[in-house]
Amino acid sequence: MIQKKKKYKLADFDYALPKKYIAQYPAKRRDGSKLMVVHRDTGDIEHKKFSNLTDYFRKNDLFMLNNTKVFPARLFANKDRTEAKVEVFLLRELENDLWEVMVKPARKVRIGNKLMFAKNVYCDVIDNTISGGRVVRFEYSGEDIYSIIDRIGLSPLPPYINREALPSDKVRYQTVYADRRGAVAAPTAGLHFTDSLIKKLKNKQINIDYTTLHIGLGTFRPVQVEDLNRHQMDSEYFELSPPTALVINETKKKRRKVVAVGTSTVRSLETVVVSGFQVTPKRGWTDKFIYPPYDFKMVDALITNFHQPKSTLLMMVSAFASRKLIMHAYNEAKKKKYRFLSYGDAMLIL
Repeated sequence: MIQKKKKYKLADFDYALPKKYIAQYPAKRRDGSKLMVVHRDTGDIEHKKFSNLTDYFRKNDLFMLNNTKVFPARLFANKDRTEAKVEVFLLRELENDLWEVMVKPARKVRIGNKLMFAKNVYCDVIDNTISGGRVVRFEYSGEDIYSIIDRIGLSPLPPYINREALPSDKVRYQTVYADRRGAVAAPTAGLHFTDSLIKKLKNKQINIDYTTLHIGLGTFRPVQVEDLNRHQMDSEYFELSPPTALVINETKKKRRKVVAVGTSTVRSLETVVVSGFQVTPKRGWTDKFIYPPYDFKMVDALITNFHQPKSTLLMMVSAFASRKLIMHAYNEAKKKKYRFLSYGDAMLIL
């Protein structure tokens, strides 16, 4: 008799997360954070440090990292004439100097308004978006727009970090291997890696390669529907190059592990799967939503942080392990005083 797979609802991914568990600052050392190791085959759980990561992998395993780079997307402006203060959150550049943004308070920002950021730096509000945002055109003189954003912008810390962004967040809310500018949220599993840890992996002849997925604000957007089939993910831009696709396919051929660092890497890899266990190079937009039950084609091990209740990220890790094992692991994490969410500790699922 074929066993029917359970159909999960939103409520199945709820759990209690008191504020005291939510990390407000990063660990002193990136690789000094705790690492919970979860074994899917036995259900065993080990408690380690992130610096112990190399112990679980061997020659020709492949670590896939997301090399997206967070830019300081939170800007503050004054409306011309009224001087009212407005927050402008940059979502993405549509074309030269034309950006899709979110504004706060939205009711005060209308088409035709001019928003002043600094001397000779302002934008004109030229349209509204379906999602309640605005389209603005920047006007400036001298330096290029990216240099201006880097100078006047603040790190786009997640909404559950209840403090103002510090200059140090521009370093710590960014992976050491960040290379491709375009994210407004960090691929947080990668925040634990240091240059020396990457060197240690390479010395063990473990391969390291990169995909790019520019994480958007949708990563924090709550799921509103009980029936998960009806949830629509925001589209995010990703790239997987031909040389990297070749490395992944060779790893699979040798029956070595493909280790996804972060849920954004998983989405990228699982989007480009073709027949069997092969990937094809691709660039474009993905709105792939992974939740149980899901048959993973590419990923053999996953490094991730501890995620918010009812989040699509929690659903993905529950699909990779099992909901029961993940909920058990999260309870253990709270007992052992692990730190949760973006600046929190890490989990390795084998």
